[in-house]
Amino acid sequence: MSTSDSSQFGTKQESCKGCSDQHVVNISESKMARLVEIASRSRPVVQDEEYERRLSSCADCPGLQYGTTCRYCGCLVQVRAKLVESICPFPYESRWSSSNV
Repeated sequence: MSTSDSSQFGTKQESCKGCSDQHVVNISESKMARLVEIASRSRPVVQDEEYERRLSSCADCPGLQYGTTCRYCGCLVQVRAKLVESICPFPYESRWSSSNV
């Protein structure tokens, strides 16, 4: 398994458990920004302050994998957090609700 420093969340870059070492699951910041931009083209997005609050909740979540992926739904958290219609899939109660901030 390969590891190196990466990600805005300060996690290690790791190979996918189901893949060989040649497949890295981490996404570069520029590619992530592009994915967020593409996903938000035709959908309503949250304000920057709400986006940062959601990302902060995700960064502290035990379900965050590889600094980018939610283990509860498999989504890229940066994309999910940007869209107004999205909810946090954390079991039992959303980590994005104001009582969990």
